Amino acid sequence: MPNWPPSPKTSPQRSDTTMTPTRHLVLGMVLTGSAGLIDAVGFIELGGYFTSFMSGNTTQGGAAIIDGAWPVVLLTTSLIALFFIGSVLGSLLAISSVRWGATAVSAAVLCGVALTLALTLAGFPASQSMLVLSASAGAQNAILPMRGAVRLGATFVTGTLYMAGQDLALALRGAAPKLRWLQHLSVWLGLFGGAAIGALFYRLAGIYTLFVPTAIYVVFAIGHFRAARHAAI
Repeated sequence: MPNWPPSPKTSPQRSDTTMTPTRHLVLGMVLTGSAGLIDAVGFIELGGYFTSFMSGNTTQGGAAIIDGAWPVVLLTTSLIALFFIGSVLGSLLAISSVRWGATAVSAAVLCGVALTLALTLAGFPASQSMLVLSASAGAQNAILPMRGAVRLGATFVTGTLYMAGQDLALALRGAAPKLRWLQHLSVWLGLFGGAAIGALFYRLAGIYTLFVPTAIYVVFAIGHFRAARHAAI
C-alpha cells in the first residue's frame, strides 16, 4: 500500500531550485500591475464586479442565484464566459508561432483595452464594454511564459500567494531557494500596486485611466515584435 499519510521521517519532496531572472520578474510585475489597474477600473465601472477575478464573480453569481438576482447572474456569467474565451484565444495565439506568438497576444490585449475605452466613450453601458476588458484580461495570461517557478504577468494572484507560502515552507526545510517565495510575493505586490494606482487615477481621470495600460501594452507589443523580427533574421 502507498505510504499515505507520509511518515514524519519522510524527507520533503525537493522543489525546482530555479529562480526567475530579475528582468523577467520585473516584466511580469509590470504586466500584473497593469492587470490590477484594469481590474480596479472595471470594479468601479461595474459597481463591485471584476474583469479578471473570476473567483469573486463566481461566488457573487452563485449567491445571486439563491437571491433571484438574475441581472447579477447574467453579468457575472458573461464576465466569466468572456474571460474564458479570452484565455482560449490568447493561448491559441501564443502557441500559433514560436517567434510571433507573444507579439500576437500583446497586440490582441492592446486592441481589447482600446476597444473597451472606445465603447465606453461612445456611450455603451459598463455591463457591455467591460466584457471586452474581461476577455482581454483572460488573454493577457498568455503573454509571458513562466520563468523558474514564478507565473509572470498573470491577472490573478490567489495561486501566486499559495505558491509563496509553499515555497517558504520548502525553503525552511532546505528544499527550495531561500528567497524564491519573495519573487511570488513581488508578483502579488504588482497586482496590489496596480489596483491602488488604478483607483487613484480613476478619481482623477475616470475611464481615461485605461490609457495607462494601453500604453503599457503598446510597449510590450513593440518589444515582442522587435524581438521576433531579430530572431527571424
